[in-house]
Formats: sequence, C-alpha cells, structure tokens
Amino acid sequence: MKHTVVAIFCALALSLGVRAQVFPVIPAPVQVSETEGTPNLTRELSRKIGKSAFARKTAFLPAFAREEAYLLTVTPKGYRIEANTETGCLRALQTLSQVDRCCTVFDYPRFAYRGFMLDISRHFRDKDFILKQMEALASVKINQLHLHLTDDAGWRLRIDRYPKLTTEAAWRIGSSWQEWQNGGCRYSHEGAPEASGGYLTKADVREILLAGERLGITVVPEIEMPGHSREVVFAYPELGCKEGSAELCPGKEATFTFLEGVLDEVMDLFPSEYIHIGGDEASKRDWHTCPDCQARMKAEGLSSVEELQSYLVKRIERYLNAHGRKLLGWDEILEGGLSPNATVMSWRGTEGGIQAMKEGHEAIMTPGDYCYINNAQDAPLYEPLGQGGFLSLDTVYSYDPLADIPEELHPLLLGLQANLWHEYIPRPEHTEYMMYPRVAATAERAWSPVAHADFRERVSAWNENLASKGYKVFDLRKERGEREAYKHGYDHLALGKPVTYAKPWHGKYAAAGAASLTDGLGGGWAYKDDRWQGFLSDVDVTIDLESLQDIHYVGATFMCVPGPGIYLPEKVEVWVSADGKAFTKAGEAFNEMKEPVISYILFGVPLSGRARYIRFFAPRSKEWLFVDEIVVK
Repeated sequence: MKHTVVAIFCALALSLGVRAQVFPVIPAPVQVSETEGTPNLTRELSRKIGKSAFARKTAFLPAFAREEAYLLTVTPKGYRIEANTETGCLRALQTLSQVDRCCTVFDYPRFAYRGFMLDISRHFRDKDFILKQMEALASVKINQLHLHLTDDAGWRLRIDRYPKLTTEAAWRIGSSWQEWQNGGCRYSHEGAPEASGGYLTKADVREILLAGERLGITVVPEIEMPGHSREVVFAYPELGCKEGSAELCPGKEATFTFLEGVLDEVMDLFPSEYIHIGGDEASKRDWHTCPDCQARMKAEGLSSVEELQSYLVKRIERYLNAHGRKLLGWDEILEGGLSPNATVMSWRGTEGGIQAMKEGHEAIMTPGDYCYINNAQDAPLYEPLGQGGFLSLDTVYSYDPLADIPEELHPLLLGLQANLWHEYIPRPEHTEYMMYPRVAATAERAWSPVAHADFRERVSAWNENLASKGYKVFDLRKERGEREAYKHGYDHLALGKPVTYAKPWHGKYAAAGAASLTDGLGGGWAYKDDRWQGFLSDVDVTIDLESLQDIHYVGATFMCVPGPGIYLPEKVEVWVSADGKAFTKAGEAFNEMKEPVISYILFGVPLSGRARYIRFFAPRSKEWLFVDEIVVK
C-alpha cells in the first residue's frame, strides 16, 4: 500500500508541472518547481525540524519516508529547509550540494534501504579509502554501507578474543587474489616478508562509524558463516570438520562459542540493526562424513545437511535477536528452512527474495544481473580484468525492483543494493573505476519513484565532478557500448533454417532453444543475455538449408571468459551433405590462443561446393562452450 500511495503522489506532482528532466540532481527528487533568479547557496535563512506543518504535509508517507522527507527552498536570498528529522535535513543539504538554480524541492525516498556492498576481504581497502567512498555514496543518498569483512581470502576486522584472526588469517601469500589462488591458497603471518593483506582496527571502525553518523550512512558488517571460512579454519583448525576444511563445523559446540564470541565484539562495535552472516555457497562437503555433524543431525532430528545449515543460522539468529539485532543473509539461508525473523538479501536473481516475502519475511533485492558491478561496464575486451560478465550503466538503471513483485508483497521489500566483489580488482583506483557512475544508477532507482530519461545527462555531470575531486571514474564519453553483432545481428543463408542437435544445450542457457543458432541474433558481451547458447558438452548440430545451395563459408563466434569457466573449443569441424546421410568433411578451424583471456573468437571455415545439410562440430575442451550463431554464406 505504501508504494501505491507514493506512486499516486508522484503522478500528481508530474501533472502539476514538475520539470525533473532538467534538474541536475541525483537521485532525481519527487517534486521540483523552478523559480527565477540567481540562487544563494551559502546562506541558510531558516531550518525547521519536526514542525507540525511539515508533519501534516508528509503524514501520508510510510514512516521510513517521513524520516528522510524534506522541503528545500532556494532563493536569491538564501535557502530554507523543512524536515521531520535531522536525517531529513541532511538529505536536503545533500540535494543542495548539487543544485544550481532557484527552486523548491519536496522529496522523500522510495525505499528505506539503499545500499552498497564493498568486499574488502579479497583485496583489502583501508580506512581512508572507505571514508573517501562514503563521501561519494552520501552525495547520492546511499544510506547503507555493507562491508564484507571476512572470507577465505582474508579476515579484515580485529577481534580481541581471537587475535590469530588478524595476526594470521588476515595475511596471505600472493599480492592479488589470483596469485593467492594459483599458489594454493596459502596464508602467512603479520610482519612476514611475503605477507599481503591487512585489517581494520577497532579505532578504524569507530572513525568510519563517526563518518557514517555525519553522512547518514549505516555501516552493516558481514561476518561469513558457515562457508567462506577457510581463513578461520587456518587460524583455528579445531573449528573445521577436519584438517584443511574450507568451512566451519556446525557439529561442534566450539564453533558456536567462537561465533558468539566474535559477534559479541561485532555488536559492541557496530550499532547497526542488521548483522549480515553471509550464509552463501557453503559446500557442506565435509558435513556428510564428519562425526560431529552427523551426531548433531541425529540429536536435532535433522534429515539433511541443508537442515544442518539452517540449524546454525537459526541458532545464530536467536543469539542476535537476544541482543536486539536482526539477522541478514544471502538467499541461501532459505535452504533447509528460513529463520523466523531473518531478512533475505536476494542475489541469485529475485526468486529468493520473493519466496522470503511470500513467507512473511523482509527482503533486499541485489540480483547479480543488475547489481553486481564487479562485471565489466563496457566492452570487456577493452576493460580491466573483471568477473567476466557485462553490466552497463543503462542495464543497472533499467532494474525496477518492484516490477515483478505482487503488490501485496511491496511493504516487505526494504530496498536495493549494488555489490562490488573484489576477486579481480586488486587496486583501489580500479575499485573506484568500477563503482562510478554505476552506484549512482542504483542510488536513483532506490530513491526516486520513477525512471528518468535524462539520467545519463545528469550522471555524466556528477561523474565528472567526482573526477575533479580525485576519484578514478569510468569516462562515459568514451563508452563503446554493446557488441556490434548484438546491435545488428546476422544475415546469411541459414537464417531461420531448422537445426538438429546431437547433444542438447544446457537448460540454464537455452537462449531461443532450437532456433538459437540460426535466428540471426548476435550475442552481446554477456553470456547471460539470452542470445548465447551454452553447452556442457560438445556442440554438434546439423542445419538443414532445405535445398541444395552453393556454400562458400561456415563460421561461428565462441566466447572465452575464464572466470565462470567459459572456454574456446580446440577446433571446429564443418561437414556437408546433399542427402543428410553421407557427410564429407569440408574443413576445420583451430584455436590458436595460447592463454585463455576474455575474448570473442570467430572460427570460420572457407569452402567451395554445394550442400543442403551442414554439420557443425566443436568439441568441448574444458567446461562451458558458448556460441551465438552459425553463419552460412
């Protein structure tokens, strides 16, 4: 109901002549009226907080929006602010910092939670870097900074009760995550010559929290459990199922003693309502044979290792609730049964969040296809090494978290978050490059009730302003955009012709099914764009041209993205036939790439002759094969 009321008011505001399309503020305010004159942006004429008149003006809003609502008036004499709270006043000042004209702005947020997640485990980012980013985040009214503090690659928070978490688990051999992985995931010790890493002291965190109070940003800590805990088991091996385990053992009481001890210090330090416990991607491999895990399952009447993970999550939730906190976790915490009061952060699409809301839980949307800004923001061939996908500014901005959610569930959707995972981002300036301007797109969709056609114009100016302040940003003026094949497609002899598959495509990457390889649609830079067809087998297909044709060329483009395991075939073979029974090998093309890197390689075979049937064969060399079209000339 609350979102319906907001949408109705927004429509009314637009009908009254709101000119948000030309107003240079991010996120776009709900209602703007421009007036004549040269603005005085330095003189505050009045500030009214908690006055009855403004309270009546915002009475129709949900509580979270009333808290941040404001009325800003800018005149040639100075500016005035009305708000219900100090937070609302702060939001008005953040808007004022971008205003360049006389105006009246009435504004409030679409969602209570407008977040950004920074992974400082895979590559550590220190206090000063975090403080710098908080200034930029606050300028677009991001109000939640989710710090991913712990993971296999390094523990990044001082815990007094368990000092080895930072004297040992915060340090590794290998300056980059890739070097560490390739070297066998070995750890080191603080002060060792080969040690790479770092951590936040409690004094560092207190300084970050003070900045958060000043900027209106809540800092949400994430302590991973039970998976992504290789570094913990290295420092305290008794917490694993066995030597070398990569996750915590939920069968041992020592594990819960450790987790509660860590959480005690985390809660003493961080005042946030939510404590994020991760909960994602636990393999549970060792739990099947671990005597302690099996004994726990028997004692608790648990029938699966998924229920065992749920036992851990529920037990930790009770502990957090007893201390006045709420548990937040990735959508895997749904598996085995969701904790009674948990909030789900939905990253594997939106299904997990929707399921949680249907069960009466609150959710935050952060689907990877729209919110994982560790993917390249422009043509991956020309961008710094990233996760392997492609996520443009326009795609980030296109995501409306309410679009596929039934209206009755809207009140349970807390908001939206962008995530920046750091596996392939070793340098601080690379982090900024990936953040800006895409963070602003998430910020606007989380604050503003509608999308605006002039967003790129406004965000370009905001981005250039950040660059002038010393931030390393992506230059939108040099953006290449989508792959040419995606924009223009293919025209060739096999267009629309039937294709027979000797081996099926993978159901997760079906594209257009049996029509995919001759539909004329070129794939883009991203393998998830529903145009690339994915195989966990050889590509072995036969095209029927439906009549004898003169053939001079057969070719197809394959994608190589090593991060998610997509590789080129060793070769392709082209066979031809007049009757579909007797085939002759017409030619082949070989993979000449020495080292796998992100690439889009055309395997073309020239030939001469007549044929009705064309067999195209590409043997799988490693994991995935992705192909977008078989072109026949």
